[in-house]
Amino acid sequence: MSAYIALADGRVVEGRSRAPGTSRGELVFTTAYTGYEESLTDPSYTEQVLTFSYPLIGNYGVREERFESDGVTPRVAVAREFTDDVADWLASEGVPAVDAVDTRELVTAVREQGAMRCGVAAGPDATPEQAREQLDQCVGMSDHVDIGAQVSVDETQVYEGTGPRVALLDCGAKQSIVDSLTARGAEVHVMPYDSTPGEVAAREPDVVFVSNGPGDPANFEAAGEVVDEFAGETPIAGICLGQQVVARSLGGETEKMEFGHRGLNQPVRDLETDRVIMTTQNHGYSVADPGELAVTQVNVNDGTAEGLEGVDIDVLTRQYHPEANPGPHDSLDFFDDVLDMADCRTPAVASD
Repeated sequence: MSAYIALADGRVVEGRSRAPGTSRGELVFTTAYTGYEESLTDPSYTEQVLTFSYPLIGNYGVREERFESDGVTPRVAVAREFTDDVADWLASEGVPAVDAVDTRELVTAVREQGAMRCGVAAGPDATPEQAREQLDQCVGMSDHVDIGAQVSVDETQVYEGTGPRVALLDCGAKQSIVDSLTARGAEVHVMPYDSTPGEVAAREPDVVFVSNGPGDPANFEAAGEVVDEFAGETPIAGICLGQQVVARSLGGETEKMEFGHRGLNQPVRDLETDRVIMTTQNHGYSVADPGELAVTQVNVNDGTAEGLEGVDIDVLTRQYHPEANPGPHDSLDFFDDVLDMADCRTPAVASD
């Protein structure tokens, strides 16, 4: 069965349909060669067409215990070759899958022109025209103003623990973030992305934590309001989108990157120790101006901010994923540092 990918630059790439359907999204790529189950269930890929640069995806099967959410999150998955296990999984989720394409061509297009809109048609009756129709309906990531509603919990979920209480604003949180906190004894309250400061205060948190998530941080205004209300009173932490939201709330600015950082092999340098660590990343926006915060870590490849800190107001954030599931474990101590901040603060009091 045929499949077609219509790119915003006018090209149409033909491949093989491994799971039928039509869809659209922002074309991005990941350099990860393992962790395809985690990538395909990472909420940060919502509204995107995920292309794997590694040629064979599925060589160790599909196991639900590796999932980062309840199901597949990209709009479409693309690879040089999918195994039957992965293709069947994607088909069962209703997610179009395309392989037998030269993924080097797609990756090169994204690197040279930036992440771009695309449309996809796959299946026995698929045509290039259908793919172009999908492309015509595709909008940019910053236009998805309601994207948080697609990935967040509807009501607060509590994970019991005997340690510090963490109010985790779920902007598309990976399950491994929750697991990393509970493994250290934290009591984690996973809260809707649009929770008010009063709703967060009612949980009496020792730490307010803004999660990773998809899209433009400017579209997560409610989370920013929570940060603004609690900063200086209760420790604040953030990962990925969370770092961007925290920075914006504290006087900083963010910007869209050309093609982002996505993979298990991003080198990050700590400015204090000069140590370089390898990290797992998945983001298309970055902090251009840290505002009130200090940049403590930078990406070795392009110098973008990878870590921010506000010592006087107990703020600690990372642009990459310290939980690294799968991936390098160089930065797992981030979670220890976050929970250590809880020892010196009293929960803030706020109102709706």
